[in-house]
Amino acid sequence: MKILLVDDETELSDPLSRILLQEGYQVDLADDGTAGMKLALQNQYDLLILDWMLPHKSGLEICREVRSQSLSTPVLFLTAKDTIDDRVDGLDAGADDYLVKPFELRELLARVRALLRRSTLETPNSDRLKVADLELDRENQIAYRGDRVIDLSEKEIKLLTYFMQHPDRLLTHEEIYHYLWQAEEQPSSNVLAALVRLLRRKIEIKGESTLIHTVYGKGYRFGIV
Repeated sequence: MKILLVDDETELSDPLSRILLQEGYQVDLADDGTAGMKLALQNQYDLLILDWMLPHKSGLEICREVRSQSLSTPVLFLTAKDTIDDRVDGLDAGADDYLVKPFELRELLARVRALLRRSTLETPNSDRLKVADLELDRENQIAYRGDRVIDLSEKEIKLLTYFMQHPDRLLTHEEIYHYLWQAEEQPSSNVLAALVRLLRRKIEIKGESTLIHTVYGKGYRFGIV
C-alpha cells in the first residue's frame, strides 16, 4: 500500500513516515501544498494524509483538486482546526476522515488501516483496473497502454489482475501460485517465470516504464518504482 504524506512540520512528518514504513507501507513525503498536489495527481496512492495548513496550497485545496479529477483515493486530514465549520468544510471538500492535532500515533494508524480496508472492500471486483498508464478491461479481456491495444490469454489476464489489485506490494511466488492455480495441481516453478516473461513482453515495450519488477528469491512487485 502506498501513502502520500503532506505536512510541513518535520517534527511530525519524519517520525510519522518512519512508523508508517515500519508498518509495511510505502510513503512519499511532501512539505508544501504545491509539491503535494503534483504528487497526488501524478501518482497512484492508496491513501492521502494531508495537513490542513500548508505553504502555497492548503490541504483543503489539494483535496478539492483531487476530487475534481474524479480520483477516489481516501483522504485523511491532520489539523489543529477543530470547529464544526472546519469539519464540514473538510468533508464537503471530499475528505474521508479527520484527526485533530495532537493525536496518538496508534489512533492515526487505526484510522489508516480503516480507510485502506474500506477502500479495498469498495472496489474488489471492478471490471476495469488501472495502474500508471496501463488499463485492464477484464470483462473483454483486453489491456490498453497508451495507444496500444494488448490481447492477453486467460492466464495472462488472471496474473495481470492479481498484480494490478495489489500494486507496489511484494507478491511471493507461493501467493501467486495459489491464486493462479488454486485447486489445480501446481506446475513447476519454471511455468510461472515463463508466464511472467510472456506478460512482460506484451505490456512493456521499448520506451515504456517497467511495471513488473522481480524481487530475486522472493517474488514480484508491480508498479512504477
